[in-house]
Amino acid sequence: MELKSLTIRNFKALQSVQLKNIPPFMVVVGANGTGKSTLFDVFGFLRDALTGNVRQALDARGRFAEVVTRGHEAESIMLELQVKLQIADRPRLVTYHLEIGIEQGRPVILLEFLRYKRGAHGAPFYFLKFERGSGFAIRNEEDFNKPDEDLEREEQQLESPDILAIKGLGQFQRFPAASALRQLLENWHVSDFHISAARGRKEATGITEHLSESGENLPRVAQHLYENHQGIFRQILQRMEERVPGIKGVEPQLTDDGYLILRFRDGTFKTPFLDRYVSDGTIKMFAYLVLLHDPKPHPLLCIEEPENQLYPTLMGELAEEFRDYSQRGGQVMVSTHSPDLLNAIRLEEVYWLVKNNGLTEIRRAQDDAQVRKYMEDGDKMGQLWKQGFFTGANPA
Repeated sequence: MELKSLTIRNFKALQSVQLKNIPPFMVVVGANGTGKSTLFDVFGFLRDALTGNVRQALDARGRFAEVVTRGHEAESIMLELQVKLQIADRPRLVTYHLEIGIEQGRPVILLEFLRYKRGAHGAPFYFLKFERGSGFAIRNEEDFNKPDEDLEREEQQLESPDILAIKGLGQFQRFPAASALRQLLENWHVSDFHISAARGRKEATGITEHLSESGENLPRVAQHLYENHQGIFRQILQRMEERVPGIKGVEPQLTDDGYLILRFRDGTFKTPFLDRYVSDGTIKMFAYLVLLHDPKPHPLLCIEEPENQLYPTLMGELAEEFRDYSQRGGQVMVSTHSPDLLNAIRLEEVYWLVKNNGLTEIRRAQDDAQVRKYMEDGDKMGQLWKQGFFTGANPA
């Protein structure tokens, strides 16, 4: 699964934005308030709409009036993704389109469709199309030998016009494209890591396979890796030793009263420290390594300002960790204010955000002739940003 393009209309400050040829590892920079968090929230919004419904996703963000771009309240919100998915053992470039409006004071999905080309030639074919809660889906889309007119349409009426069609249909294997897209949306991870949430003893029961958004289940995930993926856990410990001075090991430990804690071993002392006695940076580096060495990578991982609490010299290694993760099958999007992190980033991986008249524009570094020429001459991305070559990206 790979996100190839994203088109956004009337989502907060992203009134008209399009990202094309999205790389496996993408880094976004820009001044505070330019829309970096809003860009990432598009993915959170889609996941929330799938988990619940569109009304709930809007209500969590202040309702429709607070989500739609100011001055465009009479228009609809539109999100369109192009995703490369494996369908019937073939890679397909699938377009998913979602359009949301207000009718009689309530949010309604005006249009939702999913389409892709059945063959190498011809126009994309609609395999799912719904308007205001009713529509159809194709049941035998994998039968590529049949002509379009012989495909079986299954008419559907959803319980409510604010429920995504892919939420219900994506549960059934007879709709493989909807199922694959639902799986992608459900497994996106927008990290909102809090060191305070990760520290301290935790209940031994709960989610163990993936690090949560806040990181509060870090001891449980560490124990899961320690018990079930010892090779990966040893690799994490090796990276910790290389990047955090003095750290010689991390041990998840079950206490006598049934709670889990993390103990960090310092090479100078025989007795390991409880996690509350180690630095914020140590906790955060361990959490990132646990997240980035997940045996089942998230298809898309979004992280805001990973440089916080980490020593600047670690930024190069962290960039390589993100890039390695993306090469194992999970795309990574990172926002940053760190020149040290940017210095480790490639030309094709960088985008910057600019605010004009209250609206966000997205520019790609490789499309800027001056930035491209400086990079070809050996300059580094973070230095160019500090010197003001990302036009409009710095605070006015």
